[in-house]
Order: sequence, then structure tokens, then C-alpha cells
Amino acid sequence: ARRLLLLLAAAGLLAGAAAGLWLLGCPVSAARVAWARTIAACARQGPAHPMASVSFRITTGTFLLEVQVPGAPGWRLACHDYWSLALGTWVCRQLGHLRLTHHKGVNLTDVQADAAQEFAQILPNPVSNTEDVWQIRWAHGCESGRIVALKCSECGARARDARVVGGSDAAPGRWPWQVSLHLDTQHLCGGSLVAPEWVVTAAHCVHSYRHLPVSRWQVFAGLVSQAVGGQAAGAVPGSILSHARYNDSSHDYDIALVKLRTPLRFSDAVHAVCLPPYHQDLPAGTACWISGWGYTQPGHALVPLIGTKKCNGSCMYSGELSPRMLCAGYSDGKVDACQGDSGGPLVCPDDLAWRLVGIVSWGTGCAEPNHPGVYTKVAEFLDWIYHTQGVDSLLAGWGCPE
Repeated sequence: ARRLLLLLAAAGLLAGAAAGLWLLGCPVSAARVAWARTIAACARQGPAHPMASVSFRITTGTFLLEVQVPGAPGWRLACHDYWSLALGTWVCRQLGHLRLTHHKGVNLTDVQADAAQEFAQILPNPVSNTEDVWQIRWAHGCESGRIVALKCSECGARARDARVVGGSDAAPGRWPWQVSLHLDTQHLCGGSLVAPEWVVTAAHCVHSYRHLPVSRWQVFAGLVSQAVGGQAAGAVPGSILSHARYNDSSHDYDIALVKLRTPLRFSDAVHAVCLPPYHQDLPAGTACWISGWGYTQPGHALVPLIGTKKCNGSCMYSGELSPRMLCAGYSDGKVDACQGDSGGPLVCPDDLAWRLVGIVSWGTGCAEPNHPGVYTKVAEFLDWIYHTQGVDSLLAGWGCPE
């Protein structure tokens, strides 16, 4: 019979990313690009978003926003003209961050832009056609004379190094987003920090206890072993919110959010993981990591993603996977998440950041041949996460569904 994979949180916590300077005095040409992400949001419903095919990137150190518009090769600094909080929030989310932290206009005279530098300026009344939204301008051609500097919430810093069945011990600081959810004094499940006050976990971890006072829960971050949990004070949740469509029988919509009363302070041992981009569809074989305490003590393991068609085939789960699930592991078993690992992270590296691709959900046994672990597909729940966070009203003017 199929058993839920109740989780134990992952071991150490990784080093946080350096924040860099916010003074924006570095030459644009010398700034190292942190990452670039093609935007594919808001395309599932209704007309295409006005920037659904535009790419953005933020330069390290200077935090200057650059734009790549279809039909116009190359990256261009973004003019501050007609910029808004809503647009900054939207861009950060497409880059995998939960929120925008700062944005401002920087005088072109304060940066050493190339003399031939082109700029991209958004028009005051965006429409559904990308080419009509952005206007290419020549050197120092921004009407306001300012360009956009953008900072998003910190997340996904790379770990210092690379128990779960078949895994190995995880060093302190390895997975800083991993948390342990305790009910009363016992570890019950794992979870992942996506912001100082927000934890993502599995709905099945909390569903059976939904009528209990939320004060009976605690969240421990930065633990290397469960022995420390009994000596340290955990963070107290203010609310626990399961997805309204969670199905206890099929394990569909197996996701929940825990909001802490007091935000955690980030450190080398406590940090957030980045969310995935919209419509993420990583290929089979992509190497990802699971982490947790489970029945095998703290540890982590490398597992490849398995294509949904194969995992839903007659040799594995015979059609039991919904579009909101994904598989990872090995056909011959040996490495898998297990009891005590539920709710914990399946993370995959992406450029310079780690992304929360899956949540440990269910499976048949532990590390059994032809029965890999099944995970909640986080990319399918981005709208729900943002809506639950409660700031989607900022995006109403940009055509994104709440």
C-alpha cells in the first residue's frame, strides 16, 4: 500500500548570498550579471501579458535592471520613466523572488554607461503587444535621465558543499532554507523558507491537525540535529494555510503555507530558497537534491527528475500522478525521501541560485524499485503562493490574474 512520506527537515543551512552595494557607482560594463530569466508569466489565462516574452536580468553590485525585447537583440538598461512598484514586484517574481525589496531611479550621470548604450523605455499605457510596450532609445535617451535599479528579496544562495535513504550527512550551512515543523515537542515534517516569515510545506503534514490550536506548532530553522531542537526556541506560526483543493486520498494540491508571527533573521545558517519561474518544465535527468532527517538521521541525496510520462506508466504509478506532481529518484530504488521527510524541499540549481522545484509528498514505500518519490510541483502553485501572501492587488494594473 502507498504511504505518505512524512518528513524530517534538512540538515545544515547554507551560506547567504552577499547583498552587495546599493550605491550603484560601478561601470555597467564591469558588472557581472547575476542571472537572466525569460519571462513566461500570465500566459495561461486570457490575453498574453504585455511582457510575457521579455527577459530581464539584474547586474551584481550595481543592481541595474536590463531588458531584452524580442526582435531587438542585446540587453538594454531600463529607463525609469513610467516605472512602478507593481512592475518591480512582477519582475522580481518572474526571477523567482517572493517580493520586491527596493527600487529607485538612478541618474545616468552616476553610472559609466557605454557611449553607444541603448535603453529600453516602457510606454505609459501598456497594451498586449510586446513591441508596443517597449521603446528602444539611443544613448542617454531616457526622457527622465534615469534608469531602474532593482533589489529583490534574497534567496537561493549556493551552499558551501553538495538522511534520506541512500544519502549522506549534510554539513552545517548546506541547506539554509530547510526547517523542521514540530507539533508539540516532536518533529513531524519539513518545510522550506521562501521569505523570513513564510514557510512552504505539504498540506498532508498539517491537514489531520487543522482543528488544533496553531500555538501547538513550532518551526525550527538552522538546526543541524533534532537534539538541538529540544534546547532552542522555535518560531511560532501565526497561521497555517493549506490549499483549499487538497485531496487527502489522491494527494493532489499537496501544498501549505506557514506564516510566522515574527520573521526569522537570515544568517549563514538561515536563508530562503528561490521559487521557480512560471511554467518551469525541467527535462528528465535534471540533477536535484532532497534533504531531511526522516528515519535515517540528517542528510541529503542527489536524485534525477523522472519524466511524468514514464512515472505515470504501468511500470511505476499507472496514471496516479496529476499535472501538479512530479517524480524524482531512480528506477532501481536505493535513494529516496522517506518517513519524516514530507513537506521538505526538492531543490535544483539554476544559474547562480537554488530553486524550490518540489515538495516531498508521497510514494509507495521508501526507495523501492520502480516507485520513486512523488513531489508537489511548486511551479504550478505560484499564483496561489503570491495570492496567499496577500499583495497581488499591486499587479492588477498589469493584466496578471490574482
